[in-house]
Amino acid sequence: MLLGLHCLMFAVSYPQSKTHSMPTTTPPTAAKKPVVLEKHGDRRTDDYFWLNDRDNPEVIDYLNRENDYYEAMTAHTKTFQADLFEEMKARIKEDDESVPYLYNGYYYITRFEKGKDYPIHARKKGSLSAPEEILFDCNELAQGHSYFQLGGLGISPDNRFATFGVDTVGRRIYTIRIKDLQTGEILPDQIDNVTGGSVWANDNRTIFYTRKDKVTLRPDKVYRHKMGDDVTQDPLVYDEQDDTFDVSISKEKSKKYIVIGCSSTMTTEFRILPADKPEGEFKVFQKRTRGLEYHMAHYGDHFYIVTNKDKATNFKLMKTPELATSKENWVDLIPHRKDVLLEDIEIFKNFLVVEERSNGLNKILIKPWSGSGDYYLPFDSETYTAYTTSNVDFDTDVLRYSYQSLATPPSVIDFDMKAKTKDVKKEQQVLGGKFDKNNYTEERVWATAADGTKIPISMVYRKGISKDGKNPLLLYAYGSYGASMDPYFSSARLTLLDRGFIFAIAHIRGGEELGRKWYEDGKLLKKKNTFTDFVDCSKYVIAQNYTSPQHLYAEGGSAGGLLMGAVINMAPELYRGVIAQVPFVDVVTTMLDDSIPLTTGEYDEWGNPNDKKYYDYMKSYSPYDNVAKKDYPNLYVSTGLHDSQVQYWEPAKWVAKLRENKTDKNLLFLDTNMKAGHGGASGRFEALKEVAKEFSFLLDLEKIKT
Repeated sequence: MLLGLHCLMFAVSYPQSKTHSMPTTTPPTAAKKPVVLEKHGDRRTDDYFWLNDRDNPEVIDYLNRENDYYEAMTAHTKTFQADLFEEMKARIKEDDESVPYLYNGYYYITRFEKGKDYPIHARKKGSLSAPEEILFDCNELAQGHSYFQLGGLGISPDNRFATFGVDTVGRRIYTIRIKDLQTGEILPDQIDNVTGGSVWANDNRTIFYTRKDKVTLRPDKVYRHKMGDDVTQDPLVYDEQDDTFDVSISKEKSKKYIVIGCSSTMTTEFRILPADKPEGEFKVFQKRTRGLEYHMAHYGDHFYIVTNKDKATNFKLMKTPELATSKENWVDLIPHRKDVLLEDIEIFKNFLVVEERSNGLNKILIKPWSGSGDYYLPFDSETYTAYTTSNVDFDTDVLRYSYQSLATPPSVIDFDMKAKTKDVKKEQQVLGGKFDKNNYTEERVWATAADGTKIPISMVYRKGISKDGKNPLLLYAYGSYGASMDPYFSSARLTLLDRGFIFAIAHIRGGEELGRKWYEDGKLLKKKNTFTDFVDCSKYVIAQNYTSPQHLYAEGGSAGGLLMGAVINMAPELYRGVIAQVPFVDVVTTMLDDSIPLTTGEYDEWGNPNDKKYYDYMKSYSPYDNVAKKDYPNLYVSTGLHDSQVQYWEPAKWVAKLRENKTDKNLLFLDTNMKAGHGGASGRFEALKEVAKEFSFLLDLEKIKT
């Protein structure tokens, strides 16, 4: 599920089966232990419900046997996988670093060293020529851990202390520590079971953090901690009682306010506190109203609010005095526009920057506070992504943004909003001497859905291919939560493109590429539009002779894995092979279990199956519930034992049921990372090994051996 946008903890271990077998080319069989699940008078028999127990040695044994089977069946590709890994790794500049950004008198840099998997976070005082101060070397911190993630790095206003969160399991449960940057000492303060992020008050002593429910992992509480105090006595500042809401903590760019955010899929509420008064009471900015979404930014003596108030489906910009924040005081600044989605804003001393989307494309609008001379940054392509990045400095006329396309590596650009000049600070290097973006063609085409809706597809391929139906094509999509899958560059993807693959992204309903209605038309009781859109995009690329069913492949992860499960139940004959990463496939059972992380917060996305109309609708498309006796494409399914978002047992049960029912002789693999969670391996090169597995699966089916 979201599904679906993080040295000091102990590692968790799970029992290993004593009956763990050697690799075999005989498909493993999961024991059938029927459990009858009843709701609304409907009875479902789940033969594999027992796999929902990661502490059961029999479960671990089954997962290991599936891994053994995958290893045995792909043994002939191991050398190729290693070659693909080295090829992709060779394109990456190993001794790379980010473009420095200035914050509170220091330039902050993240860099990588050759041969190392993890980043080094550093800073320089006042000038880039100043001596480097290493804040955290994650390669050192990761030693002894099979998984490592550092997140939530926060610097105190006086620049002396740093908060940071560490996850060594992959379930996104962090421990917060505090480092004295003058002495290098890690302070005794240790805060467990948190989201990882924290916010400093202006006294340089107090932090606010969010804690998770131990069962559901929902962030539901905000605490205040003063350095040196007993963390078990930290005061509870806010407790969210509605289990459909998550909480977060942040600080305004103006540094004047600390903000508690409460959000569900379609409703938000914020509370604010002056950062100079950390022991004060948070004040409700605008109380929650079902269906009212808003977020705000502080500037001067006003707040600027992006909101859907007054039925502004695509959102609009309003403002309100900082001492009168309830909605009756809000006034329009940029009105609602039917054909333009307002996504976000950046506030500077002299300029307001507005991030928009129209006709499926990113737009960046520059608005001087003087009230005249608005203009858009110019972008020529139709397969690009542009967005603002690290703009932490309020008192500057320079906007930092990123640009990339399917064939153009990401660039970090500093744009002088007053002079209207740009400085490309960095373009991602693609090493190896073979890459030239002029060797590739980018296209945006439009498929027609069954109901007449036009669905955009972005694609890239080597120049010179023939539209003869013989090209292998990998079609990717997500289609949930209003997450827009914008065209993005991938140096790893060149491994497929240079071997004749076409790569395409289907911008299906359920995302937000064509505005808020695009999302609304792909959720709840309209969710099936997401699946039929993907099928219709598949039919389009076949009809236009880009490919054929013998060479068409599909890929999706998490909620996109649900998409994969649905489309192979609906139209398995269209695809030669499918990659389903951490797939959310047991929709009904999961959404009925409010003890599973994230479930209750998902009701506005999928519906609440305790209501019969949503139960019936979910059951009609849930991949697990609709597995049938028929032929399925070749399938590669991946998951992580510690996944906190889509629990490992969903893909495990799905594969077991597919093995029992499928009538074909096609490949079916379940590959479980026994040491990772939803995002897979944590190291940048270890993650490439997982990509090499997926690519070798595709290339082997295409009989491409080198």
